[in-house]
Amino acid sequence: MGYWDLEEGKDCVAKTWITTKVATAIGLVGSAYHIVAFQPETAVEALTRATSGTATMAAMGAIFGMATCLSAHARDAPEDPTNYFIGGCASGVFLGARTHSAITGTAACLGLGTVAMLTKVGKTEGWRITGPPKL
Repeated sequence: MGYWDLEEGKDCVAKTWITTKVATAIGLVGSAYHIVAFQPETAVEALTRATSGTATMAAMGAIFGMATCLSAHARDAPEDPTNYFIGGCASGVFLGARTHSAITGTAACLGLGTVAMLTKVGKTEGWRITGPPKL
């Protein structure tokens, strides 16, 4: 069962688990690219960087999933795209705290919140990026 198959505002643990798994996978791939692009001097440094990047992404995925679901539940508006903005913004704030930068947190909040909200709107309205056009 996928993320979009679960009802909004319900089963927050399952939704959070899915977003955490996806973010962890993205973190692993991103860490691998980072290690290849900026080669560490020791294996320990490579492992530390890989663990740090992957754990940060996993935490952001968990925060997004939980904040989005709890927002939908608390606001009693399960289909509102604002829930996704709140989840993306919460993830961005975490990133800012992780980097000890208010500017990074603010920019990530606005950026991730906007992308998440547009993703929900696009899913709701049937936007397509690839495939044949609908006539």
